[in-house]
Amino acid sequence: MILAKLASSQAYAALHPGFSSGFDFLQRPDISQLEDGKIAIDGDRLFAIIARGMGRGMDESPLEFHRRYIDIQYVVSGAEMIGWSPLADCRAIRSKYDEATDIGFFSDHPTTWCAVPADCCAIFYPEDAHAPLAGTSPVHKVVVKVAMDRELWH
Repeated sequence: MILAKLASSQAYAALHPGFSSGFDFLQRPDISQLEDGKIAIDGDRLFAIIARGMGRGMDESPLEFHRRYIDIQYVVSGAEMIGWSPLADCRAIRSKYDEATDIGFFSDHPTTWCAVPADCCAIFYPEDAHAPLAGTSPVHKVVVKVAMDRELWH
């Protein structure tokens, strides 16, 4: 997991071939005006999900995990609280991994809670189980999904 201000995100661009384009998308001047929903950036290898809503609270935010995509979770406005645990430490499967949606859930409780303020992003790799929307206030966020498979980026 990485937590950073969007302004310093280029320091992490070299970690994956899709990060630079993902960070560029998040720095669009109209990012706060985009409608909720999925936006293709570069086909299935890089896309964004825009969402506005209320946090669910810590007790209602299960740990989730992905295998095919890295999440760059960016807070446009409001505040986000996200739980985190190493995937290797999670044991109690709540919902088996669904390959079609690239998501599975655990009943384990996060070992760490992280506040993600506006204009910051949290990056979660497949080895990071994470529990988004754990705050209790409104949040406007963009999740950029970056395909893990480096062969797709050549």
